[in-house]
Amino acid sequence: MKRFRFSSLMLVLGLLFIYLPMLILVIYSFNASKLVTVWGGWSIKWYVGLLDNSQLMGSVVRSLEIACYTAVAAVALGTLAAFVLTRITRFKGRTLFGGLVTAPLVMPEVITGLSLLLLFVAMAQMIGWPQERGIVTIWIAHTTFCAAYVAVVVSARLRELDLSIEEAAMDLGARPWKVFFLITIPMIAPSLAAGGMMSFALSLDDLVLASFVSGPGSTTLPMEVFSAVRLGVKPEINAVASLILLAVSIVTFMVWFFSRRAEESRKRAIQQAIEEAAADSWKQPDVRRAQAPEAA
Repeated sequence: MKRFRFSSLMLVLGLLFIYLPMLILVIYSFNASKLVTVWGGWSIKWYVGLLDNSQLMGSVVRSLEIACYTAVAAVALGTLAAFVLTRITRFKGRTLFGGLVTAPLVMPEVITGLSLLLLFVAMAQMIGWPQERGIVTIWIAHTTFCAAYVAVVVSARLRELDLSIEEAAMDLGARPWKVFFLITIPMIAPSLAAGGMMSFALSLDDLVLASFVSGPGSTTLPMEVFSAVRLGVKPEINAVASLILLAVSIVTFMVWFFSRRAEESRKRAIQQAIEEAAADSWKQPDVRRAQAPEAA
């Protein structure tokens, strides 16, 4: 009983440690006072004032756009890298390739940002691209380290899959690319969703890489918030952060809901296939026994 109480207490304290700052942020976004630390009553004027703050809203839209692009590219590249690492067990340079895939996980963002900045400057001098740094360079920088997270998540899921299902499909005449898209992808869909959400969150939260590879007119939300916080936290920042928390929570719930439904449908389909196969196996001996007297 004491152990259960201690575990429950630790769980509650952990949840409070994680989510209490977010709750305070949401509450103070409705603060009527201009001073963030002084409570002046309830008001929604800061949410209404966001419509007039074109600079802040522009950075929000820009960050969401980059995060969406990053999530798509990171899922595609990370899935391919994970597939190579888990299914192609022997090829020259496999250890080096695995190290290069996971290197961004341990590489300091300052080093990554500086190296990408030098790369873009050298490319602009040699081939004339990119002519200026902006959304595209930020997207490339975010994809470089988000793809590593996706590769790790998807690799763990691919190692758990039963290869006999894919082998049975290929024995029935399905081509490898068809097996990959129609069988493998649906089975690893939850890990793809998790990797995409992780990439979206990492891109939306990044400040260091964007500071190195951004250019004029490509300020992201973390950069805008960081520059504003140095002069004091504005109430509009709390309102924007609350809206982003709401949007991320809704998207997370939708992904979890549809992923759970897809997983349950897959389990029901597998169970139905097993039951049908078992029923057919029981019918075959009965048919043979019925045919035996006729043959005699």
